[in-house]
Amino acid sequence: MTCPAENSPAPTSTSRVPAQARATPRTSLSDRPARVSVTVYAADPVLRVGVVQQLRQRPEVDLLADADAERAQVSLVIVDHVDDDVAALLNRLRHNTATRTGLVVGTLGPGTLPRVIECGVAAVLRRVEADQDQLLHLVQAIANGEGVLPGDLLGKLLTHVGSLQRSALDPRGVSLSTLTTREADMLRLVSEGLDTAEIARKTSYSERTVKNVLHEIITRLQLRNRAHAVGYALRNGLI
Repeated sequence: MTCPAENSPAPTSTSRVPAQARATPRTSLSDRPARVSVTVYAADPVLRVGVVQQLRQRPEVDLLADADAERAQVSLVIVDHVDDDVAALLNRLRHNTATRTGLVVGTLGPGTLPRVIECGVAAVLRRVEADQDQLLHLVQAIANGEGVLPGDLLGKLLTHVGSLQRSALDPRGVSLSTLTTREADMLRLVSEGLDTAEIARKTSYSERTVKNVLHEIITRLQLRNRAHAVGYALRNGLI
């Protein structure tokens, strides 16, 4: 007689794993990267819509409505160029300690970069370069406390800072930067050996005007005489 146990199938070496144990662990909300809250400012609705549509597709960005703009981590200002109205907006945003400001601009005129930096702008991006990836990089860099500038603008900023440092070291530096074209022309003529009457004929000014202009230069630069003024201007690249 065969024992029933001998007819039973042999147990397999692999046991079943409960479905609960095989489930992939879920990622908790605390493990997910924080989203950067952003508000977009643009007087031109077309510019605003273009940037908003690009950022809305990115899960790393939380676009805030205008009513919640005061609590945004990043404020993006989108403009064609910087004028007084834009500067006023940038200054207003600067006083909001919750946000840092980025500027997406069409063109930056001469001398505009120092102005926007003084208005508290942390990063600048040209509109022609403002694709989705660049906008996201800009937003994340600003939120991380970094500054972003195109390479050529960085060079201009460094030049500007160097000029400010030289002005601080030389109390007459600021005065030098305001030397007018007429003053430079008259100093150049002095350097060529012309006297007051000859300079007056060359420039079509009266001799009195020539004397007054040259006296103003000498006084403002705290120099001794015309020769000293010419030497100083030549050393500093003014003429």
